[in-house]
Amino acid sequence: MLSAGCRSKESPPPQPEAASSAVPDSIPPAQPDVPTPSLVEQDSRPLIVCFGDSLTAGYGTEAGQAYPDYLQAELDHRRYSYRVVNAGISGNTTKDGVARVASIVAMKPAIVVVEFGGNDGLRGLRIADTRANLDQILSTLTASGTKVVLAGITLPPDYGADYIRQFNETYVLLAKKFNVPMLPFLLKGVFGVDGMMQPDRTHATAAGNKVVAENVFSLIQPLLNKEASTPSRR
Repeated sequence: MLSAGCRSKESPPPQPEAASSAVPDSIPPAQPDVPTPSLVEQDSRPLIVCFGDSLTAGYGTEAGQAYPDYLQAELDHRRYSYRVVNAGISGNTTKDGVARVASIVAMKPAIVVVEFGGNDGLRGLRIADTRANLDQILSTLTASGTKVVLAGITLPPDYGADYIRQFNETYVLLAKKFNVPMLPFLLKGVFGVDGMMQPDRTHATAAGNKVVAENVFSLIQPLLNKEASTPSRR
């Protein structure tokens, strides 16, 4: 996802039709296979929840090709004993994230990767509302005692420099406020790279999602409990 652009604080947000080809919220929302808390509790491994929209859900790729799937593979390869849950829903805005955050807390995760905002920007929603919603998501999660990391996203240049600047600052300001690690751009090393993005230029391909998983692993690695790693077999 790459702003829906307010050109100034006073100017009204643009109509999203101009970017309809790249607007994930125009896609019928997917229903992810998110385990209920009771099912999660049957697995004794600490839980990592990837909480977000279509970029997390893996829209446009085959089952098992979303970044959380590759993150699980990376953790397994490095012998970290964690279970990754994909709690991404295509089309979700930060407001939808607020509505779902209690269900994430109920899973009692060790770590939550928060990835929201792209659909807000592409729809031209008010920056103040996006910030307030993300603030509530982060506040709720951190208050629960879970470790939180924030994955940022940016927007196409045609949304206006002022809006994009304010949009990007949202992640920086909230990461600082809640003292959580931040990945400025989830699609680092993916966007604009041949074979890494789908034709909509919004969602990563399977190959792109592998890189996204590496980006996210680097973000969460300092938070991983080494005692939760599985000893190497000789």
